[in-house]
Amino acid sequence: MIIAAKRLSQVATHMGIAYALAYALTGSAVFSGLAVLVEPVINVLLLPFHEAAWAKRHGKARGARARYVSLAFEKLSQTGLHAGVAFAVMYVATGSLTMGGVAALLEPICNVIVLPLHDRLWDKLERAAQPASQLHAA
Repeated sequence: MIIAAKRLSQVATHMGIAYALAYALTGSAVFSGLAVLVEPVINVLLLPFHEAAWAKRHGKARGARARYVSLAFEKLSQTGLHAGVAFAVMYVATGSLTMGGVAALLEPICNVIVLPLHDRLWDKLERAAQPASQLHAA
């Protein structure tokens, strides 16, 4: 149950960051709400294609080092995909390349800063929720 709550909280945090950034850039509560809904849908639609393409590449990697390098490039590519979607959503909304660029840069940075803090908080909550017998066994 706590894992589901943590995941739901992660989604809410991510959406909160996206909303705050969109609102800061546009000043529109309506657009910010729409952007928070549209951006994840686009990412969800594109991500399976991205993962399928990288799965083929991982399958061709020979040796542990090649698989590690392939995985690292996949994560960089995934970051680029998310930044591209953030750029496109903000560009379509504002017609400004600058605003699209700002969104593409700031959203990942905000997520990289805030989400680890979020996860640490949830790790503490998970440890506090464990019975003492499980803490000593771990």
